[in-house]
Amino acid sequence: MTDFTNFASFDPKVCISGKISRIARVTANIFRKYMSPFGVTNSQVSLLFILSKYEGLTQKRLAGIAQLEKSSLHRNLKNLVGAGYVKKSKFPQFEISVEGKKLVHDIIPEWEKAMGEIREILGAEGESAITEIHLKLITKEV
Repeated sequence: MTDFTNFASFDPKVCISGKISRIARVTANIFRKYMSPFGVTNSQVSLLFILSKYEGLTQKRLAGIAQLEKSSLHRNLKNLVGAGYVKKSKFPQFEISVEGKKLVHDIIPEWEKAMGEIREILGAEGESAITEIHLKLITKEV
């Protein structure tokens, strides 16, 4: 018989990865509620927001800023290019198109509603704690 003595030494309720994953899922669900009418995913909205602020980003730079794996970034960019929201300006750079800018402009009021809902749940102290955690964990800042 196998000895499972390690089972007694851990508690999944204190797992930091589990907590952060659950927070991310709950947050994503709130944003998804507001973003779904636009036909884009949370990751795609993030990429559009980044590209609306920075001109001519390479996939590598965009992946670093968005903290997305290469395959996820490639899939999302392919969909955004196909929808006409992003264009390849000068290989290997990507930029937001006029259509993408219009979409971001239309999304912002709904994004602000999602932010308001989350801020109401978290309060100022909770939002500050998340900002601090983000600064400690994310090493590839813009």
